Amino acid sequence: MILKVVIDEQVYPITVPEQMIAEGGEFFDKIDRDMDRGWQMSRDWVDMPNQEQRCQIVGDKMLTALHNDNEKLMVLLSAYVLARVPGVNAIRIDTNGEMLETELVME
Repeated sequence: MILKVVIDEQVYPITVPEQMIAEGGEFFDKIDRDMDRGWQMSRDWVDMPNQEQRCQIVGDKMLTALHNDNEKLMVLLSAYVLARVPGVNAIRIDTNGEMLETELVME
């Protein structure tokens, strides 16, 4: 599967092996457990992030992974989004410091 990661006007198509999505449950559950305790999303504290907010948080991590040239983490985080939000084909990541402005783009 491919998740398009859109940062500013640049599109990064991230190829995620189907097997990674199918077998990544333990990693995805760990990410969710970390977020279950609440998360600072820009200026707002969110006690229990919903699924969209969790993907916005992951989008912020993707931005960091991209800046650090961490391709493996980009693929893992893309797999999380694809596994948790069926039908998503892109994530448009806000670069102005407003995590809540990151958008999921559905098919």
